[in-house]
Amino acid sequence: MKNTHIPVVTIDGPSGVGKGTVSLRVAKQLGWHTLDSGAIYRVLALAALQTQISLVDENALASLASHLDVQFVPLPDLSATEVVLNGQEVSQELRSESSGMAASQIAVLPKVRQALLARQRTFRQKPGLVADGRDMGTIVFPDAPLKIFLTASIEERAQRRYKQLKEKGINAKLSDLIVKIGERDKRDRTRTIAPLSAATEALTIDTTKTPIEPVVVRILSIISERLSVIDGTDN
Repeated sequence: MKNTHIPVVTIDGPSGVGKGTVSLRVAKQLGWHTLDSGAIYRVLALAALQTQISLVDENALASLASHLDVQFVPLPDLSATEVVLNGQEVSQELRSESSGMAASQIAVLPKVRQALLARQRTFRQKPGLVADGRDMGTIVFPDAPLKIFLTASIEERAQRRYKQLKEKGINAKLSDLIVKIGERDKRDRTRTIAPLSAATEALTIDTTKTPIEPVVVRILSIISERLSVIDGTDN
């Protein structure tokens, strides 16, 4: 694995635990790059839907993955990243339930994961990287000196998603979201390839009743305490 001297902090966890926002804010404070691995799978799923490629056609999806023209740009308020696919901003489409479910579906395909693995590792650039996803600490960056795993109850995550959808004027039923999130968790945790799980050495943080900012402060504090471990940016 190339560039192993460049420090990486991985932040894994299921959907709705706040890992995307936490990662962006931590990276901003450190002046590091970010990787939203979940967005990569969503982009691929969206590209497949746009080009009418079946979500079960593993070979076609893997080929599409190797030619994705995608860019990620953090928003000024660090609430999310702006995603540009083939020159078009597609962030809104990626946040839809259909894109999320499609991404989870194709994420179980071995050839797709292999095609995107090398792509994700190219984000490891100086001075450092904060990577969020479901297998960042276990599969993509197993040598990361600091691994975080965020959790939250299904009910809390469904409530957060419900609030997001309502703010956007999208109708949703909280009970349906609870079921969908539970189904997605089960699929992600039981898939054969790179299942969702905390790395053995990962620090688990429950965000159920904790706002984003205290979580960010805690992670930055941990990074500061372990600075001698992840220092060496310019080596």
